[in-house]
Amino acid sequence: MPDLPSPQDATEAALFSECWDAVLSYADLCTSGSAAAHLAREAFARGVREIRAAEAGTVRGTGRRSSRLPRMPLLLTAVRSTAAAWEDAGQGHRLDPGLRLWLHSDQAARHTGPPLERPVALRGLRDLHRTDAELLWLAEVEALPLPLVARRLGLDPATAADELARVSRTFRDRCHRNHLDSPMDAECRSYARLLDAVTRSPAADTPGDLSRHLAACVPCAEAAACLRPHGGGLPGALAGGVIGWGGLAYLERRRRAAEARLGAGRPDGADTEPGDPADGAATARVARTGLLVTAALVSALALAVSLMPFGDTDAESAARPDTGRPSVADPDLPPPPAPSEAPSASADPPGPPSASRTPSAGRTPDRDEPAPEPQGTSSATATTGTTGPGGPPPCRVVYDLVNQWPDGFQATVTVTTRDPLDSWRVGFSFPGGQRIRQTWDATASQDGPRVTATAADYNEEVAAGGKLAFGFLASWRGTNSPPSGFTLNGRPCARA
Repeated sequence: MPDLPSPQDATEAALFSECWDAVLSYADLCTSGSAAAHLAREAFARGVREIRAAEAGTVRGTGRRSSRLPRMPLLLTAVRSTAAAWEDAGQGHRLDPGLRLWLHSDQAARHTGPPLERPVALRGLRDLHRTDAELLWLAEVEALPLPLVARRLGLDPATAADELARVSRTFRDRCHRNHLDSPMDAECRSYARLLDAVTRSPAADTPGDLSRHLAACVPCAEAAACLRPHGGGLPGALAGGVIGWGGLAYLERRRRAAEARLGAGRPDGADTEPGDPADGAATARVARTGLLVTAALVSALALAVSLMPFGDTDAESAARPDTGRPSVADPDLPPPPAPSEAPSASADPPGPPSASRTPSAGRTPDRDEPAPEPQGTSSATATTGTTGPGGPPPCRVVYDLVNQWPDGFQATVTVTTRDPLDSWRVGFSFPGGQRIRQTWDATASQDGPRVTATAADYNEEVAAGGKLAFGFLASWRGTNSPPSGFTLNGRPCARA
């Protein structure tokens, strides 16, 4: 496995700390099996060489703007370039099958072909000043709080929101100009001015003929997403246009990683930066102390539980240890095995076992309710048993509408299962004619209003009490009401 390059100065050391986990997260999406770390290291070394070469060739003192990507998206595109090199060198079996297909498609050729034919988001980001481009990327794609981004870039936190709004407007103008400069046929050019006018106002309705054109023309649809500064579509436009394959899945991973790393909902989350060099040693000490205290508490709790007269047989006790194995689809865990996220992933370890691995967590059982089955067993009753009257539901569902814009939306589905699963299939029904367009962490099919999402190869197994999750993009008309009738492997689920 190739070694990471050594940082040349404090600036590069901070770069390594900030960007390594993002590179590893995208490399994990691009690979199958255990090749993620190898791809991430090779791509990181390639990207650092590109950054050093670009900075060495920059003309200083002339006001000239470098037309390269900011550091983090540059490193992410290095992952894609390294994956393409693997495919050309006969190592494609180590890559995700979907990525391999994409690398041989016209979409992949657009990212490396003639500059005027590349996605407008990629060209628009290159046209920004480096600090502006990094502000836009960190705030919109990496989902970091503005005070943290401002501190990282040396900006005033009090004016960071105004700066982001200014940069978003500048990015929109650059994308509009790049869209007009793109080679277009007569139909696309006839809609260019109308597209500009419709996307400037959040209250403007999209004419039917323009909607039909955007549904059939990929470049114009990409431009429309970049030209809307409102509606929540900018992060997806940036990630998809710059990264390419897996951009939306990466976006969702980074959103969840940011929530886990910064402590979603904590009042001090915006002021906490785990990778900050100034407080890195203190953070490490706190993490180590927390782990020791947690281990002591868990050991004491395990001893107390083992002495309680539950009436377990020896066979039942021997079948229980695998309940401590975390679910591979647990969205609260950051992408493995990023070293900079390890402390934050274990910063609050007592929470998940009690909240997500105990049947009917968060509710008090009725007096007449039958005792739940032992978790982690391989008996038929643990896998396919039915729930009696008043018993706990076999699954609980959380439906989260992440973003919505005039003709589309992004959502995630998280299911907590009572029983262990070797594979899973989640079904639900849309009430308003919504149509699934793209999914990640699952394969979806739709028959009328009914949608069926099937596990991917890498997240089929879920422990008892564990979570499975997937996300999707969909279109809507009229009213975007939430889906209903959720089932897990054909069994109805309760809404959490």
